Amino acid sequence: MTAREVERWCEENRITSIEIQATNLDGTFIGKTLSVGKFLGGLAQGFAFADVVFGNDLGNFPVLGFAFPAWRGELEDIFLRPDLDTLCVWRPGKAAVIGDFWRPDGRPVGVCPRNLLRRAAAEAAERGFDAMAAIEIEATVFEESIQEARRVAYDGMTPLGGYAGSAYVLAKSSDWREYLECVEQRLRDIGIDWEAWNDEAAAGQVEVNVAMGSVVDVADRWARTRQVMREVAYDLGRTVTFMAKWSNSWGQASHLNLSLVDEDGNAFFDPAGPSPVMRQFIGGVMQAITGTTSVALPFITSYRRMLPLEGPPTTATWGIGNKTAAIRAITGHPKQSRIEYRLPGADANMYLVSAAVLGAGLFGIRNEVEPPPAFEGMAWCRPEGTELLPTTILQAATALETDKVLREVLGPEFVDYWLGTRRWEWIAFHTMGGADAAAGLTAWERNRYFELA
Repeated sequence: MTAREVERWCEENRITSIEIQATNLDGTFIGKTLSVGKFLGGLAQGFAFADVVFGNDLGNFPVLGFAFPAWRGELEDIFLRPDLDTLCVWRPGKAAVIGDFWRPDGRPVGVCPRNLLRRAAAEAAERGFDAMAAIEIEATVFEESIQEARRVAYDGMTPLGGYAGSAYVLAKSSDWREYLECVEQRLRDIGIDWEAWNDEAAAGQVEVNVAMGSVVDVADRWARTRQVMREVAYDLGRTVTFMAKWSNSWGQASHLNLSLVDEDGNAFFDPAGPSPVMRQFIGGVMQAITGTTSVALPFITSYRRMLPLEGPPTTATWGIGNKTAAIRAITGHPKQSRIEYRLPGADANMYLVSAAVLGAGLFGIRNEVEPPPAFEGMAWCRPEGTELLPTTILQAATALETDKVLREVLGPEFVDYWLGTRRWEWIAFHTMGGADAAAGLTAWERNRYFELA
């Protein structure tokens, strides 16, 4: 769209303001609201944000203790360039558009999550593939308003729909259905394809499935769907959280489904099982699986999910149709053949997770990496011959630091910077009001992650 076409679109839709949207490294949805005139005037250069977008932690402290990239340190402006393919009517009179961060000299910011994913998708395209994805979003909804939640420091709240925890239960009260039906309507209004929603395992927990599409588009839908779930909760006087584990109940996840499509169709499909392309893709993903844990489980609380028999994978395994493994291969169907990466918490930034998994999978194809044998049986409780996935934020950082695949596909600037931020997160937990991680979920974690993770 040209600036004139955007202007006409705004006039036709009676738009008076435009929200520019992105995520920071921690997955928090960020942005600004602009007048239509300001937006039209900045389409070429983008819109200035201070480098604290990627330089402050969730407590709004400057992240310190490691080398800064060239774009950080002097509060230099970086610029959010809107992707006009994402322009939509967000609410009556208000539009929204998602963008990527660029440096003043025209180079992409190397730690921008969407830039990293677009780069991986571009590599797939160069190899003749369209990278396709779908994301399952889990969250917990509460009866209390966000103001009430803040007053009680997010503790002792009432799960919407009752305390009975199971899965797929339809015997829910009307207030639970009202929330999800309002989310469903908002997604339709914005133009986001969704497939299903349902009750999940824990009290108050829900799952919303974002439909299959191109990997960057689906990551955009993931970010916007979570924001819609928040806005609908606030409108109805409710609260929602995407913490990986907000209590001692079951944790919550963001499962990533990925496949590659070429001119002949789904490149992962073979009637006999995983195709050669799928096998090599899995080979690359498995080679980087322990390092990828750092982006899949980004926070202190993320690792509280890592309990055998509670759902998340705990071993570095893959299997055909095996939901206890970290990578589940779905095979034998010309359209549905795919991998499901089951480790990410609900608090993961899925731009980063998608970039890491897609990049590692393409590395496997490029280098014809064969995966280890598919695991058969239950992969929980560390059966013989399996490797445990990292169980702390520092273990995962160490695994990423030594991972040559992810350093190649994500770039050294991102890897080194991300490692610094995760080690800072560990320091913050132990010096700013947290406690021994073995002591159970802390007030520090709820205050830090409940609203912003």
